[in-house]
Amino acid sequence: MNILVTGTEGYLGSLLAPELLRRGHVVTGLDTGFYRAGWLYHGTDLTARTLIKDLRDVTSDDLRGMDAVVHMAELSNDPLGQLLPTITYDINHTGSVRLARLAKAAGVTRFVYMSSCSVYGVGGADFVDERADVNPQTAYAECKVLVERDLRELADASFSPTFLRNATAFGASPRMRFDIVLNNLSGLACTRRAITMTSDGTPWRPLVHALDIAQAIALVLEAPLERVHNETFNVGSTDHNYRVREIAELVAQAFPGCAVQFGENGSDNRSYRVNFDKIRRALPDFEPSWDAGRGAQQLAELFTRIDLQPSDFTWRGYTRLTQLEYLLRTGQIDQDFYWRPLPAPERRQGSPA
Repeated sequence: MNILVTGTEGYLGSLLAPELLRRGHVVTGLDTGFYRAGWLYHGTDLTARTLIKDLRDVTSDDLRGMDAVVHMAELSNDPLGQLLPTITYDINHTGSVRLARLAKAAGVTRFVYMSSCSVYGVGGADFVDERADVNPQTAYAECKVLVERDLRELADASFSPTFLRNATAFGASPRMRFDIVLNNLSGLACTRRAITMTSDGTPWRPLVHALDIAQAIALVLEAPLERVHNETFNVGSTDHNYRVREIAELVAQAFPGCAVQFGENGSDNRSYRVNFDKIRRALPDFEPSWDAGRGAQQLAELFTRIDLQPSDFTWRGYTRLTQLEYLLRTGQIDQDFYWRPLPAPERRQGSPA
């Protein structure tokens, strides 16, 4: 299968592309390159040919001959969406729908869209499944809902979208992120030997390892179309719903000597537990193999091997918002998040033309 994967140089994409290549697919990547600096360790023996191109500049020529598109190249995480909601809607909603329309026009049959369990927002006492009402609390989550809505309308006999609502990702990736909960707490545990939280840690979060997300994507691509056509799947395991304080305690166990302290602030209203039974029914081979404890241990072993230092943990390349603020501050991207070419170096007087 010829597959275009957007976001191959991101946290998930740098793991997904090699996995698809190992499974015998032909993979072409597309990435604007915002996070290329965030290379934490050498972690893959395969890489996909990647077009360095903004999502909003994709053309029909980029999509011709593709059997499938896996789309994950959006501005990620809630703080960024709240800081810059207009550009988030421009890229994450408008840009994603435009990509899907171009893909359909180019004859692409399958379109796998990376959504998020954050669309559920605030849950009650019960576990929510794919039939539950969505309740997005941020611009990031709202864009996910809008893209799902608009792509469903494109579905027909020739174009088959599938929506994967991933739980919160965790785990090691060469293009590391330290701005997601388990990874962040693991970095604190390693570099400070202390996890100090201002919140009481009571909100619920479903977690899923990045490699298990890659497994789910591959199985969706390889499944009979009738199983996945215009379907929405929560990606994760029902057993892997945790309170934030449980995540912190599991991380502390993986880093001996790490102290954990919680506050009394319970203002975070993003709390939900998710049911993941549907994906297991549709894709019986899907078997998440990483829980939070094993993921924390993986990071502890990695950080020891690479001698992770506090300056590494806090470096801008591993935090999405900080990296984009740096690119804006230094004028490398403009206010619309397009790259600004560096001026040509001035020719010294007397140097050859």
